[in-house]
Amino acid sequence: MVSPAIALAFLPLVVTLIIRYRHHFVLLYRAVLVRIVQDCVTGLTREERAFQYVLTHATPGDPQGILDVFDHWCSKVEFISNIGPKKGLVLDKLLKENCPLTVLELGTHCGYSTIRIARCLPLGARLFSVEMDERNALVAEKIIRLAGFDDDTVELIVSPSDEVIPKLREDYGVERLDFVFMDHWKRCYLPDLQLLEGSGLLGQGTIILADNVIFPGAPNFLRYIKHSGLYRYRVHRASLEYIRGIQDGMAELVYLGTK
Repeated sequence: MVSPAIALAFLPLVVTLIIRYRHHFVLLYRAVLVRIVQDCVTGLTREERAFQYVLTHATPGDPQGILDVFDHWCSKVEFISNIGPKKGLVLDKLLKENCPLTVLELGTHCGYSTIRIARCLPLGARLFSVEMDERNALVAEKIIRLAGFDDDTVELIVSPSDEVIPKLREDYGVERLDFVFMDHWKRCYLPDLQLLEGSGLLGQGTIILADNVIFPGAPNFLRYIKHSGLYRYRVHRASLEYIRGIQDGMAELVYLGTK
């Protein structure tokens, strides 16, 4: 048994750690503990609960209204790691400035960023959104259609990203990607980027935006883009969505072409 004197000696260190990482404890509580309790109480997944909230509070056919309701749920009710409203402005700006016609999203989750992208696209543009989790994809499909986007604008592909990318040309008629948004498993960022390079779908000027490269982080991805010589890049610094005090960032890449 630890003596009171030893416990007392470690107390300042414990207090310091709690204060220093208080935002991480808040994230743990909101993202994990609340989710476990609500899963047990409701019998629904967190994404299904979010959809029920959006369905109740948002107006069908109003993409911005649906995003606003989603943001309120994520900040006040339960945490979901969407890109969020603040980092979302960077995504909006890039889309509006570049007017991409063919967009690939890796990581649909429950459709928040899909709606955010689709509402900024020019007439005739096409968004291919890839989600490997079938249950999340069912939720995303409902939310995307609730926002008013049909299959001609947003095509949801339910499959792992590393299986979809090599088939985009043959199965979906994609010749070139103008814009890629990455927000799936961070460990997949680098291998999927290299798959895109090998597929020939990246053209000179293709823009790639990767979220959460600081937290939880994608160090191998950042190291690769820095040393590959294939990209002009910058990191947009920001806080983690819906949680103050945790530093995060998005990597913006512009493909320069093969060496």
